[in-house]
Amino acid sequence: MNPLSGGGKVERFHLAERARALGAEVVVLDPTQRQDVTELASRAVQGGADLLGVAGGDGTQASVARVAAEHDIPFMVISAGTRNHFAKDLGLDRQDPSRCLEALTDGVELRIDLGYLHAGEPGDPSTGRVFINNASFGVYAEVVQSPAYRDDKARTVLEMLPDLLTQPSGTRLSVRAGSLTMDGPQAALVSNNPYARGDSAGMGRRERLDSGELGVLCVNVGNAAEATELLLRGRQGRGLTAATTREVVVDADAPVIPVGVDGEALVLPTPVRCCLAAGALRVRVPRHRPGVPHGAPPMDWRRVRRLALTMGRVAAGRGAA
Repeated sequence: MNPLSGGGKVERFHLAERARALGAEVVVLDPTQRQDVTELASRAVQGGADLLGVAGGDGTQASVARVAAEHDIPFMVISAGTRNHFAKDLGLDRQDPSRCLEALTDGVELRIDLGYLHAGEPGDPSTGRVFINNASFGVYAEVVQSPAYRDDKARTVLEMLPDLLTQPSGTRLSVRAGSLTMDGPQAALVSNNPYARGDSAGMGRRERLDSGELGVLCVNVGNAAEATELLLRGRQGRGLTAATTREVVVDADAPVIPVGVDGEALVLPTPVRCCLAAGALRVRVPRHRPGVPHGAPPMDWRRVRRLALTMGRVAAGRGAA
């Protein structure tokens, strides 16, 4: 459990005490020193753990999920992060993370897919870094590196993306998704299962996590107004190519590129390969979940459209000048 995650949700919801009362062994990370959660999880398995759970952000979730998948033991998500995108797609309660602990007493098991990312020279893709949500490239990766992104994903994307898409970039990407090749996209998003139709920036929900396919979105627009239209209209906007596949290769005319992996900003050597391991992760969730897929709307799209229209007017005015 990360005591700093989500502004201190571990302490506020008494998650450690509640988990221990249910018979779980709890390790609360020390915020004063860096700890390797992958190593902690591996040691727990060696010590006989029959389930691994995480109260923390999506990056920490992905690190421990990899260990759970390698040993084929159940993985439990506690929605103690800031945005909890993975927890949302699992239908978990994001308002009260203590309800996620019900998986220990009245839970069901799901089999879901995992994304793997391997950078540099060819190798075994499954030895790479796991992503539970997505890996972003080009302009998308630059947005992820903004400090404002973690606090308000939708607004940050809408405010930054139109300008970034129309600024000259020194790096040219190429994306190969199965039989489809895209040269020079300004942005690319590879997701562990595709996002819902109309979601051009990975701001909403994935309708399922067990389709056995990666989702691929590539953006190529000519001006800020087109970029804003794309955000507003999703897959009906100009300049968006969407595909599904089991493997994606992102290359560039540069030895390294920025990559956003589950919201964390990295710089990785090219080429970067993304692949999918179908059904690789056993996830234990509460039997009763308030946000099961196909239930409540994935996000406040009225707010998104309002922001997009505002940015569109700004972009149009800038273009006229």
